[in-house]
Amino acid sequence: MYARIVTVHAQPDKLDELIAIYRDSIVPAAKQQKGFLGARLFTDHATGKGYSVTRWQSKEDLEAGEASGYYQEQIAKIAPMLTAAPTRETLEISVD
Repeated sequence: MYARIVTVHAQPDKLDELIAIYRDSIVPAAKQQKGFLGARLFTDHATGKGYSVTRWQSKEDLEAGEASGYYQEQIAKIAPMLTAAPTRETLEISVD
């Protein structure tokens, strides 16, 4: 299994809006992707910082979403609320 970890820096007063979009739009879209296993969003309301962690059955499934434009479409949904470009890491899940 693999994880995509995306770090975002949002305007603190826009964080609740970002959370709602993540819950109501991004996660449902992720559920339609092959190999998707789950998602978590961790946030700090004081700073606007957040971490999205999505789990994928294989590295190929995770990368397919990036190649198809799926990942970019999801980031575009929250881009107006961000203060910096998100960063992305892909890691193998060693213990689940």
